[in-house]
Amino acid sequence: MPINLRFPGFGRGNSRGSHVLLMATLLLFQWPVISLQAAITVTDDDDRQVTLERPARRIVSLAPYLSELLFAAGAGHAVVGVSEYSDYPGAAASVSRIGGGTGLDLEAILALQPDLVVAWQSGNPGNQVERLRSLGLTVFLSEPRHLQDVPDTLLRLGRLAGTEPVARVAADRFSDRYRQLEKRYAQPPAVSVFYQIWEQPLMTLNGAHLFSDVVRLCGGRNVFAGLPALAPQVGIEAILAADPEVIVIAVDDLDSPQLAAWQRWPSLSAVQNGHVYAIARERLVRHTPRILEGAGELCVILEGVRKK
Repeated sequence: MPINLRFPGFGRGNSRGSHVLLMATLLLFQWPVISLQAAITVTDDDDRQVTLERPARRIVSLAPYLSELLFAAGAGHAVVGVSEYSDYPGAAASVSRIGGGTGLDLEAILALQPDLVVAWQSGNPGNQVERLRSLGLTVFLSEPRHLQDVPDTLLRLGRLAGTEPVARVAADRFSDRYRQLEKRYAQPPAVSVFYQIWEQPLMTLNGAHLFSDVVRLCGGRNVFAGLPALAPQVGIEAILAADPEVIVIAVDDLDSPQLAAWQRWPSLSAVQNGHVYAIARERLVRHTPRILEGAGELCVILEGVRKK
């Protein structure tokens, strides 16, 4: 049924009045839609609701992997501050630095006037993150523990930045590649793996870290998955007892002498059979789409060992 809006003084002969009435009516009907579209709310990994009145235009990232995720989600143009070691993509290297995981420069962050701060729950000092909140900044806390958290985080960051179409393409690409690797490599028998993330002291990652998801995806088993700490220190005696079939070393330089250092332990199965490998650190521990590149390397290694 057509709606007939008639008010005294605004008849057919009063064109100006009709025009004013028309504009007022349009604004009346559009206003609720505009207000609904402006509010953006997502839930972060600390189960807190993060709400913005409009897409973020000034974003500060407090971890290298979050900087990389923001660029992958199409929000690189809005990133005004990043943490140390935010070196990928290349554009991130030219963004202002605001400190690192062990200490943030709160004054530098405030000076950038961000409308969104993305923080790493287990990697940034909790008291400093809470201080940013108390100063009125909106904080999104991230703590991905599984590979499928990567596309999910991409989508949430894209939502906050108003770049959902780009984020969805990146998320779908990640999920497609994940399924390809899973179909090809995630099969028994599992190959036992020790992952060395640090040499002195010897440190590894437990089953709660994203790395263990990578190992499972490739048909492997993290020999120290059961340790309670996320990044535990281990002794050589424990490694000898676990006797992994493969040792993978996280390195910043693929020519690292750490490979040769393992020859001191010839009784280890991995050393006896020549299964000690180096993979660039950021390709297996950064919670970003590039982790599947490192996973692809690891999967090829474990498949070769399995066939032998």
